[in-house]
Amino acid sequence: MPELSQETERGRAVAPFGLAEVTGPSMVPTLHHGDQLLVRYGGAVRPGDVVVLRHPFQQDLLVVKRAVERREGGWWVLGDNPYAGGDSTDYGVVPEELILGTAWFRFRPVKAGQRSPLALLRWALSAARPLLPDRSASRRLRAR
Repeated sequence: MPELSQETERGRAVAPFGLAEVTGPSMVPTLHHGDQLLVRYGGAVRPGDVVVLRHPFQQDLLVVKRAVERREGGWWVLGDNPYAGGDSTDYGVVPEELILGTAWFRFRPVKAGQRSPLALLRWALSAARPLLPDRSASRRLRAR
């Protein structure tokens, strides 16, 4: 599952922004293993935002999911990869107090095998991207 480093968790109280590293496939294709996230702590969460939250049953584990819709008792969160699991379909609604912040920006580091000029150019064009709310996930859920 995507998670934050311990350094990020400790630094959260000092600054409104922090860094997180994604681990696992639950947010593919939006986020990949090894991606770095710029996270804004606190603030309002909107449907479609990528959020960092404490796992409801393992609160020492921090995960990254998409906030789909507000429900009674908190937020329904889903991973972008429907086959990975580890979201509200497993643990239900996430209470508001477990959501730490929203991810604003994604940076994808260079892979070890990307040495050719063409590979580096492709990386440079796609490495850094803002994370915009994806409202389509919310619409798909309501259509079911």
